[in-house]
Amino acid sequence: MCRKTHTATLTPGGLAVDGVEIGAAKIIVMARPSTKMATCPECGAVSGRIHSRYRRRLIDLPAHGRIVEINVETRRFRCVGTGCRRRIFVQRLGDAVALPSARRTMRMDGIVHRLGLALGGRPGHNLASRLAIPVSKDTLLRTVRRRAARPREPLRAVGIDDWAWRKGCQYGTVICDLERRRIVALLPDRAGGTSAAWLRDHPSIEFIARDRGASYGDAASKGAPQAVQIADRWHLFENASASFLDVVRQNMHAIRKSSATDDIDPALLSCAERKRWENFQHRKKTVDAVLRLLEQGTPLKQITRRLNLARQTVRRIARGGGLEVFRSRVSILEPYAETLDALWTGGCRNGAELWRRLRIQGFQGSLRVVAEWATRRRLDESSNPAGRVRKTPSARKIARLMTIERDQVPRDQASIMAKIAHDVPPLLEARDLVDRFHEIMRQQKAADLGPWIVAAIASPLSSFAKGIIADRDAVQAAIIQPWSNGQTEGQITKLKLVKRQMYGRAKIDLLEARVIGAA
Repeated sequence: MCRKTHTATLTPGGLAVDGVEIGAAKIIVMARPSTKMATCPECGAVSGRIHSRYRRRLIDLPAHGRIVEINVETRRFRCVGTGCRRRIFVQRLGDAVALPSARRTMRMDGIVHRLGLALGGRPGHNLASRLAIPVSKDTLLRTVRRRAARPREPLRAVGIDDWAWRKGCQYGTVICDLERRRIVALLPDRAGGTSAAWLRDHPSIEFIARDRGASYGDAASKGAPQAVQIADRWHLFENASASFLDVVRQNMHAIRKSSATDDIDPALLSCAERKRWENFQHRKKTVDAVLRLLEQGTPLKQITRRLNLARQTVRRIARGGGLEVFRSRVSILEPYAETLDALWTGGCRNGAELWRRLRIQGFQGSLRVVAEWATRRRLDESSNPAGRVRKTPSARKIARLMTIERDQVPRDQASIMAKIAHDVPPLLEARDLVDRFHEIMRQQKAADLGPWIVAAIASPLSSFAKGIIADRDAVQAAIIQPWSNGQTEGQITKLKLVKRQMYGRAKIDLLEARVIGAA
C-alpha cells in the first residue's frame, strides 16, 4: 500500500514547497517562505511591500544517501516605518529554519556541531562524507567554536586539579562542577594566581575539592576564602600507603635477617591463616602419634583402630607423606605424588612431558593439572632453593602483603610475613596506624583524627602525620563532607581522550568548547 507524503513535511517549518528535483547525488527542493509579510529588524514595522527577490541555498539533512539542498526564494521588503534609517530589509527565515547568512539549516547545523564535538576535524569530516553531509574539517571546528557556550548556572561545589598539556613540560588547570558532573573551565596553566583569579569571579562557590598540593590550597584561600577546602580522599589513602612503603624500605636490613628463619607466631596471623595454622597443629599431633606407635612396632591395622583413623591416612604417614603448614587441597595428583617427585628429581621439569609419562601409568587428569603442579613446584624451589638463604620479597611486595592482601597471602609467603611482623616491631606499629587511618576515612570518624595524629607523630609515620597537621582542616572536611575530587580525575581522563583525538594540537578554546559542549 502506497501512502502519499506531503512535501511540506520534508522541509523545516515556515517554508512552503513548490517542487522537488531528484538527481543521482543530490535532491533539490524549491521552497519559499510561507508568510507574505515581514518585520523590519531596525524599527519593528511590519511591511508587505516587496522590493525584489533572490534565491538562497541551504543544505538540509541528507535523504536516501543523497545531499539535500533547499533553494529558498527569499524576498526583500521596503520598510514602511516613518523615520527608519533602513529603507530595504531582507525577510528572515526564523531561527527554526536558518540563521542570517547561514548556508545550512538549523537542524543540519546541529548535526554538524555534534559531529565536531564527538570526533573533531578530520575524523568528523570522514564520517560526514559517508553520511552525505558536505562539510569540511575546518568548518566542523569553526562550528564547534562558534556554538561554544560556558555554563551560566551558579557554582556551589567545584573540583580543581592539574592536567598535562605535555607531560613533564606544560600543565593546565581543569575545574569541574561536582553537582552537575561536568567541566566548567580550562585554565592555560596551574599557577596559583590564575586559579585564584577564576575563583574570585565566582563568589557563590561553597566547597572546593582539591589535591594535597600547596599551589591549589593557596589559590583557594586567596580566591575563595569563604569556601570549605576538601582534600582528595584517594590521595590521602595513597599517601598513607606510600608512607608505610617508606617504613618498609627503611627496615629492609632487619627484614632480610628475619626472613631467613621459619618460626611462626600464631598470634600474628590473620583469621584465614590462623585457621590453617590450627588445622596444621591438629594434623601434626596425629602424625606424631602415628610415628610414635610405628617406632614401637605397632601394626598399621592396630594404629588405625587405636587412633580412629582411616587406613589410607595411616599408610600415607608411614610412607613419609608431606606435612605442610599452609597446604593446598588434595587433588587428583595425590596417588601419583611419589612418581612426580621421582620424575622431578630425575630432571624432568616440563609439564607436558610429566603429563605424558603419567598417562602411561593410568593418570586420567588433564594437562593443565600437571602443568599447574609443575609451576607451583618450580616457584617453591625458587623461593627457598636447597643450600641457599631464602630470598626476601621486595619492599613493595611486603607492603602489599601486610596491608591490602593480608587474608590472601600465598602459602609460601605467609610464614615470612608473620615472622617479619614479629621481628620488626616498627612495621607492625606502622601497619596498625595505617589501618586505623583507613578506618577513620571509611567510617567517617572525624573525632578519632586527633588521637591518631598524636600516636602517629611518635611513630615511623611521623612525616605523614606532619603533612596531615599542615592540611588538617581540609583532611577533616574530607572525612565529613560528601564531596571528592574523584569526579575531576574522571573528567581529566575524558579531557586527555579528546586531546589525543586531535593529535594533541588543539588550542585551549577549541578543547574547552569540545569538553564543555559535549556535557
